[in-house]
Amino acid sequence: MENILRPSAVIGGAVLLTLALGWAVDRVLRRIDDRHPETPLWDMLRRCRLPLQVVVLGALLRGAYRETRWSLVERHEAVIGHVLSLVLIGASAWLVTRIVSAAVESSYTRYASSTRDPARVRRVRTQITLIMRIVTAVVAVVAVAAMLLTFPGMEKFGASMLASAGIIGIVAGVAAQSTLGNLFAGFQIAFGDMVRIGDTVVVDGEWGVVEEVTLTFLAVRTWDERRITMPVSYFTSKPFENWSRGGAQMTGTVYFQLDHSAPVALMREKLQEILASCKAWDGRDWSLAVTDTTPSTIEVRAVVTAKDADDIWTARCTVREQMIAWLCEKHPYALPRIATAAASLRPGGQWPRQAAPPREEEIHSNNAGDYTPTSEEVPRTGRG
Repeated sequence: MENILRPSAVIGGAVLLTLALGWAVDRVLRRIDDRHPETPLWDMLRRCRLPLQVVVLGALLRGAYRETRWSLVERHEAVIGHVLSLVLIGASAWLVTRIVSAAVESSYTRYASSTRDPARVRRVRTQITLIMRIVTAVVAVVAVAAMLLTFPGMEKFGASMLASAGIIGIVAGVAAQSTLGNLFAGFQIAFGDMVRIGDTVVVDGEWGVVEEVTLTFLAVRTWDERRITMPVSYFTSKPFENWSRGGAQMTGTVYFQLDHSAPVALMREKLQEILASCKAWDGRDWSLAVTDTTPSTIEVRAVVTAKDADDIWTARCTVREQMIAWLCEKHPYALPRIATAAASLRPGGQWPRQAAPPREEEIHSNNAGDYTPTSEEVPRTGRG
């Protein structure tokens, strides 16, 4: 009977104590969150309940599993202890990552709610994203290293690795040159404020919004929902357009190729009417002017403004569509035309004819002497 009660008491007691501790910590965090609604930290820390319970349960079982006095446990005591140690290390790394993530997200949320500048918010968001990736990577590496050191013989393996660290470092540096370049480029982007999550950029002729920034690559979501993945080193070594830097508001242009008789003054009035009913126009500025002329057409440029890249595209399309429709309906003569006319004839109504055949010295050919043109034949002049 004791062989059943003792293991049940040890394992059951550990589980009940873990659940009770998790419930108590959750209640405390909930009360603190109710008293301090200005910060979301305490509510975010409640997400750490599961990894905390795993850590507590692993620690309790690691310290009391021998008290079960099972024959199976006694036969495999070393293996069970080793597995519990690995679980404890992994759960501790999980808990640390959750705590750091809650603290970082809480700081970002408070900063975003108190800052009115969208550019600064995007910059902080990019930096925080990269910092969290770095912290996660460091915690994971430390956890894996701690797990490996629990295996017997790893000390000798570590000593041998340190002895050959010079050669390995040289080989790794040459092999990972591109990766290290992207890594340092990621730090430069994060803290150099070159490009941020949410910025509108133009790369390789494609414009889109920066959707994700990591230490090695950057993802751009285009207007047609495609994703362009590029190494971060591209943005530190090649020029690119960042339409959101210094403010998201933009100025767009619409060009019209029209006839010289186009009513420019009436087009200005119509443009003002179109923009007044266009929700994408932000009301900052507009203009219409003749910017160029050719023998057959004139170039009319309309300038509109909007608060961001999406709205400027909508405003340009609206102006182009409604202005062309208005011209076709009210002023069709203003549309570009190609004037054609028949060629003028001689006063006699005939095309000119050659009065006499050419002389032999005027025919540049090797067989000019054998050539005798008739009155109906057009003579050959020149080579060939």
